[in-house]
Amino acid sequence: MSATKQQVLMYHSIDHFEEDPYLITVKPRRFAAQMSWLSRRGLRGVSMRDLLDAQRSGTAGKLVGLTFDDGYADFVTHALPVLLRHGFTGTVFAVTGRLGGDNAWDPLGPRKPLMTAEQLREVAAHGMEIGSHTLTHTSLAGAPAAEVRHQVEASRVELEGILGRPVTGLAYPYGHADDAAIEAVRAAGYGYACGIRPHAAGPHNLPRTHVGERDNPLRLHAKRALHHWTWGRGR
Repeated sequence: MSATKQQVLMYHSIDHFEEDPYLITVKPRRFAAQMSWLSRRGLRGVSMRDLLDAQRSGTAGKLVGLTFDDGYADFVTHALPVLLRHGFTGTVFAVTGRLGGDNAWDPLGPRKPLMTAEQLREVAAHGMEIGSHTLTHTSLAGAPAAEVRHQVEASRVELEGILGRPVTGLAYPYGHADDAAIEAVRAAGYGYACGIRPHAAGPHNLPRTHVGERDNPLRLHAKRALHHWTWGRGR
C-alpha cells in the first residue's frame, strides 16, 4: 500500500481557548463548521481503520480520514457528539503513559487534560478507533533504538489491554519519523502509521493535513486541492 490518495486531516484539541502557542486547538464552533463543510460536499469523515479498509476494497472515493493526536479529554465533550451527529468516525492517537494526566511535553501554553482509560473505552464503544501516540510523546527520530522499540511496543500492549482489541495504528509524536523509527513501527506489528510531511511515503508514514482554528471553507478547499495535487498523481 502506498500513500493514501484520500486526504487525512490531523486535529489535536477541540476546545475553547485564550492562548494556543502551538496552534493545536480548534474551537468547538469552528470544528462543527468544518465537519458540516465536509458533509455538504458529500464527503464522510472516517477513522484510519475505516479509510484503509475502504481503500483496499476500492470504495474510499468520498472518504476523508479524521485523526486526533494526543488523546485530549475534550474529544469526548466537543468532538465526539459532532462526529456522531454526522455519522462520522475518527482515530484518536493516545499517549498511554499519560492517560488521565496532561500535555506535560508542551513547555508553553495551558495544561490540557488527557483522556482516561475509561474514556478511551467509551469512545471506542461509539465506533472510534484508538491508536498509539507512544508512551510519553517522545520524538522517535534519532532516539536510541531500544527506546524507540519500548515506546512503540509497550504503548501498543497497554492499549490492547485497555481496549480488549487489536491496535493497528500509530502516529509519530511531532510527526518526527526517520527510517529507523519507521522500521521499528513496522516490526512491532502496526499495520499503518501517520506522520505529517513524510520524507518517504508509505503505509508506515502516511501524510496528513494539519487543520487549525483559522481553517474556514476557503482554506479547507485549498488544502484539499493541495493534497490531491501532491499525492494524487500516481504516487
